[in-house]
Amino acid sequence: MSFLAAVGYFVLGGSIGHILPRFPTLLMSRTKGFNTNFPQHPEAIPLSPYLTQRVLHMRMFYWMGLIVVLFPLILGIASVRWGNAAFGFGMWIASGWYLLNRIQSLIGGQTPPWTKEMAIELQMISNREEYGSSCCNWFSPYWQVTGVVCVNCDSKLSNMPRPDLGRKRTDRKPLGFLRLLMSDGYPMVALSDEEE
Repeated sequence: MSFLAAVGYFVLGGSIGHILPRFPTLLMSRTKGFNTNFPQHPEAIPLSPYLTQRVLHMRMFYWMGLIVVLFPLILGIASVRWGNAAFGFGMWIASGWYLLNRIQSLIGGQTPPWTKEMAIELQMISNREEYGSSCCNWFSPYWQVTGVVCVNCDSKLSNMPRPDLGRKRTDRKPLGFLRLLMSDGYPMVALSDEEE
């Protein structure tokens, strides 16, 4: 096998090992039935129990990747041993890196893009009207790109940037898919500490 063929197999294996564990986050939530209660991407989303549930679903899909990653890990090791070594090594390296990344977020470092705390904060903001602590008489909180804002009085209710929420993207397919692969669900726009 030539060097260029080996590099091609390695890149192919690495691409499969990179995309396959992210399959639940990238594709499962983008079906039509999952998004009937939300406006189209990239519009702001009104706070509701559906939004809180979506954050918890995305959190579950994020951690489901730890189960899905076992398939490319095992296939990569088997391919190194009995098949195309370059392809298997690429798949094993990419999926192993994914596994280390997820385990690292349990120990410390960057938190996942969707957390239970995020869902709780959104629900607490939604509940302000019930408890009489809303910012105005027509309290209408929406989760925009850089935070939660009451659209009636423009009050900033939270500086929590909005991660990917699994809505079907309006940008062109290859570019939108590539952006999701690069961001891994994290918000593309976040305020610096000085702006907060």
